[in-house]
Amino acid sequence: MDREPALERKTAISYKTEEKTVMRGYSLSDLAEEGYSFCDALFVLFQGRIPTENEEKMLDYEMGVFMEHSMSPSAVGAIGVITGRPNLPCAVAAAITTFGGVHGPGAAHGYMMNKYLERARVEGKTVDEMAKTLVDEYMDAGRPVMGMGQPQHIDSDPRAEPIHLKQEELGLQGVYLEFQRAVEKYFHARREAEGRSYVGVNVVGSGNTALMEIGFSPNAGWCIGSVTRGFSCAAHALFNMKKGRAWGASRNEPMVQMIDLSMIKYVGPEDRMVPKQEERQEYATKQKESGEYKQWVI
Repeated sequence: MDREPALERKTAISYKTEEKTVMRGYSLSDLAEEGYSFCDALFVLFQGRIPTENEEKMLDYEMGVFMEHSMSPSAVGAIGVITGRPNLPCAVAAAITTFGGVHGPGAAHGYMMNKYLERARVEGKTVDEMAKTLVDEYMDAGRPVMGMGQPQHIDSDPRAEPIHLKQEELGLQGVYLEFQRAVEKYFHARREAEGRSYVGVNVVGSGNTALMEIGFSPNAGWCIGSVTRGFSCAAHALFNMKKGRAWGASRNEPMVQMIDLSMIKYVGPEDRMVPKQEERQEYATKQKESGEYKQWVI
């Protein structure tokens, strides 16, 4: 019996030779030599194009504010797993698997926006009209409007509105920001009419809006968020490996539940001012020469 021919496997992402590694047609070495950043490379990887300067700045800003969120489920997952002392990647992988419907980057917000924007096109409604439809349908059904509210930041997520403002500052306003702003307007109006407290946009609502505006799909946004927070989860795990104990119970310590966040105490540096860019070189040089930072190196 003739065997079926081997499946032809294809990729549009990358290839390598003895001389170079090429991603989406661009030599990675050439990108680096020409001064393109990590965020530039992400654009090339996911979209196959070089971003504009402002698109790169937007992605860099969004990733920066999303990188850390203290004792979130992902951080607790990384710490909990690493206490058993598996290989480090196991803890990072476990942390990222905590991302879901109520934690982490998520793609659902982006799918929601695309679904209702398509409805607006089909039904001949304006973006503003469709935003009200979205809010009413979700709230009438008792469902949370995705992208709104953050349980720890009860007075509004401090990361979220600045992302909107940065998007506007960079001149990257488009249909997604228009739609998200309209959703927020009607969401606030509905809650106020019902006598309920103010709930602001969260970092997923504003961050996904910015990412989609500059061309990333909901799933690509999820991947970028997972990688970004993955750096932080790795740091949590690595800190425990170097500074903490393995499976932490001992005769001299009380038995605690691993998920009890009260067991986690911050022992890092005190709050300090972020230097202005024009002060950066002098600040970094002095900090490096002082050696003060070394106690926090992991």
